[in-house]
Amino acid sequence: MKKTTISLMCGAALLCACQSGPEKTTISGTLQDLSNDTLFMMNYPLNQRSEVAVDTILAQEGKFTYEVACDSVPVNLGIYAKPSGAEAEGTGVQINLLVFPGESITMTGTTKDYQVEGSPFFTAYSEAEKAWKSTEEQMMDLYTKAVQMQKDGIPADSIMRFYAPAQDYYQQITEAKKKFVSENPDNDVALYLLQDLGLDNIRELLPKISDKVKNGPLAVLYRSMDDRLAKEQARAEAKKAISEGAQAPDFTLKDINGKDLALSSLRGKYVVLDFWGSWCGWCIKGIPDMKKYYDKYKDKMEILGIDCNDTEESWKEAVKEHEMPWLHVRNEGDAANDVSVRYAIEGYPTKIVVDPEGKIAKVVVGESPAFYEYLDSLFH
Repeated sequence: MKKTTISLMCGAALLCACQSGPEKTTISGTLQDLSNDTLFMMNYPLNQRSEVAVDTILAQEGKFTYEVACDSVPVNLGIYAKPSGAEAEGTGVQINLLVFPGESITMTGTTKDYQVEGSPFFTAYSEAEKAWKSTEEQMMDLYTKAVQMQKDGIPADSIMRFYAPAQDYYQQITEAKKKFVSENPDNDVALYLLQDLGLDNIRELLPKISDKVKNGPLAVLYRSMDDRLAKEQARAEAKKAISEGAQAPDFTLKDINGKDLALSSLRGKYVVLDFWGSWCGWCIKGIPDMKKYYDKYKDKMEILGIDCNDTEESWKEAVKEHEMPWLHVRNEGDAANDVSVRYAIEGYPTKIVVDPEGKIAKVVVGESPAFYEYLDSLFH
């Protein structure tokens, strides 16, 4: 579970098309409990968590104003109150807002008890939240106490027993949100809640969402979830065909220089398809061994890095920073064109060895010694 001080989701009412240029949203307010004059403002377009921007602003006597570009897609905004002194242990999320183009939002109160004006959606969300808020507060209180127990040196097994009720709280919160979604398919809040309820619940409840909501302010979120379901279905079908000895599906993607690169163009030697991402810790951890084995066997094999779920900028920066000398392409597209779907990738990194005839010779999920042992057995 992510450490947050408060996890309140709020947003704006109507998304209107911009005719004369990019719109902006202004958030201003006074928060009485700030311990210093610094706020961190983290924002990213709805459903684009890989495109995070962070700004630092000053809050004089708790007063602040922040303007965020909000062109055609709602923007998630996290307000972090920088701690000070003995509290400077972390900057847990204080407030989360979902803001829309042209909104003018005003906040008053404290980071733990605040009021918002200029956002009818906030009122709607707050009303829905009553069904699970007390349970969420109990869960967060339990978490805070468990963290303190850890600091006090309490044995881990004792902490786990103390924290066990959190799972029941989480399930109660989930059921309350599912109930709201099921009973309010004509409410934007229902769609907003559904995004975090897991794939099984999305599969069950997304078809109930009304056309009004599908095509409303959160349309981009609906399309994303619908595409996710399509990809999962396509991945399940692809899994039947991705096995050792089967023909590797051909594909063409843009390389790091923007040119088309087809898998079939590498026919005649062994090719390692490395499905990875700069966000993947185990992928990065395995780069030194990958470089070692690439240098060892580059006359007998090629590595084709297939970057997944990254921005183009993050991908290129990672390749440069880690000095990865093999071929690179970037994967993107809908269910029909997503190469990670066509290869039924379920975890990162995944390495698939394709033989000179274009058939799948080996599939290794995770950063495992088994992959390097296989290369040594293959080329010796």
